[in-house]
Amino acid sequence: MHAPSGMVASVDHLASSAGVAVLRAGGTAADAAVATGAVLAVTTQHQCGMGGDAFALVHRAGEPVAALCAAGRAGSGADAVGARAEGLDRLPLQGDVRTVTVPGCVDGWVELHRRYGALPLAQVLDAAITYAATGFPVSRLLAATAPAILDVDGADDYRDPARAAGGRLPAGTLIRRPGVAAALAAIATEGRSGFYEGPFGDGLRALGHGLYSADDLTRSQAEWVEPLAVRAWGHDVYTPPPPSQGYLTLAAAAVAQDLDLPDDPGDPAWAHLLAEAARATGLDRDAVLYDGADGAALLAPARLAGAWAAIDPDRRGPGTVPAAAGGTTVLCAVDADRSAVTLIQSNASGWGAHIVEPRTGIFLHDRGLGFSLAPGHPAEFLPGRRPPHTLAPALVRRPDGSLRAVLGTMGGDNQPQVVLQLLARLLAAGESPGRAVGAPRFALGTGGFSLWAGTGPGGIVVEHHAPDPWDAGLAARGHDVVRSAQEIDHGFGHAQVIEASDGVLAGVADPRALDGAATGY
Repeated sequence: MHAPSGMVASVDHLASSAGVAVLRAGGTAADAAVATGAVLAVTTQHQCGMGGDAFALVHRAGEPVAALCAAGRAGSGADAVGARAEGLDRLPLQGDVRTVTVPGCVDGWVELHRRYGALPLAQVLDAAITYAATGFPVSRLLAATAPAILDVDGADDYRDPARAAGGRLPAGTLIRRPGVAAALAAIATEGRSGFYEGPFGDGLRALGHGLYSADDLTRSQAEWVEPLAVRAWGHDVYTPPPPSQGYLTLAAAAVAQDLDLPDDPGDPAWAHLLAEAARATGLDRDAVLYDGADGAALLAPARLAGAWAAIDPDRRGPGTVPAAAGGTTVLCAVDADRSAVTLIQSNASGWGAHIVEPRTGIFLHDRGLGFSLAPGHPAEFLPGRRPPHTLAPALVRRPDGSLRAVLGTMGGDNQPQVVLQLLARLLAAGESPGRAVGAPRFALGTGGFSLWAGTGPGGIVVEHHAPDPWDAGLAARGHDVVRSAQEIDHGFGHAQVIEASDGVLAGVADPRALDGAATGY
């Protein structure tokens, strides 16, 4: 889609439209991002919500890129010793409140709006409140994933309409979420305190049975941090620092630009070299990614030179295999001043921990699955720590500092690989955003949370519409190639991109998300 003034891209057309309405009303890209993100928290609970976390990158002309980390911290009662005593080597994905760090998403909205918003917060949240109170139609992807949670305690917002429809939740079913509407209204009038110190916070503390203190919820989970950046393919590419795994995108891009990439992405050597750049820079991820890790050191030239030297243009590196998909969504917004935001929100895995805060009906994330239970590990499950995060949005500037693009994707551990492929198509191959997002992708693994465990991935999965030469060409280079049989395979991510050039915005919402929209004016 193209538009001259402003644009929003997300996985839900209702959310994108809400963001554009805010832009038309004189709001900034940050206002639009918060408006869109809030609607997504209502309509797209299977991927994100107020019970999850968020990261954002912000571009404004003449200013440094800003990065917002709204990743929640473990509660004061976090206890790795106790978890180890139970025989656990990792916190469970579902049904265990210990995987629920204090959700940071709402703090992220409030802080993003405080610093860069122009409209009243109540106006920005109005569409989300309306959809939650009066109803929204179920998307096709929500309908497909809802059976997994219809028996979860507190899932009445979905279970009651499903019972009325004969036990399932068809796409188009009208859903109301009154508890979520009340929580959003409290944020609109009282700010963060209406959420963290209101019914949601009280309910979270009750669920935690001592895991969270009052101080845990009083402390903001959002902070402005210094973004990481590299020069790749003649552009400056930015991402949030650890605990985000975004450094993997930048590291792989910096390595890949010095490889002999073919001009044609259909050449199997293109997929091989990008996959090997991702592999060479990611194999030690689980050892080096933690809250407080030195992102600049992870991008140091000597370190990247070592990764580059390890890549064989004719053979894949060593490795084994992994895992399954998760619950995250990204949105992009650009306003008439060409200020831009990429905001990524997440439950971690789909529907999060399968635990619902009963007073609001908000599902809680399971981001604590990223913690280690190994004694002394820098990402050990301890009070006040943030777990390693898969969330890895990106922002691209031209050398003169002007905005080139904002982008991101869902996809668990595979997010940096998807963003790397988009960057290579946009910046190196010169493809349009629509062609880049619609193009076939590869993935080392299938998008879960254990990609880099052990010796890392050995297999490579290619999308169903990948060029036929990829299979033979990758196999000849030693890859164990699997072609996805699914026409829509969510393991390859749901990417959103908005590109700015010559007074026109070009945006795309990933068709893999089924009901997304890039909407402009």
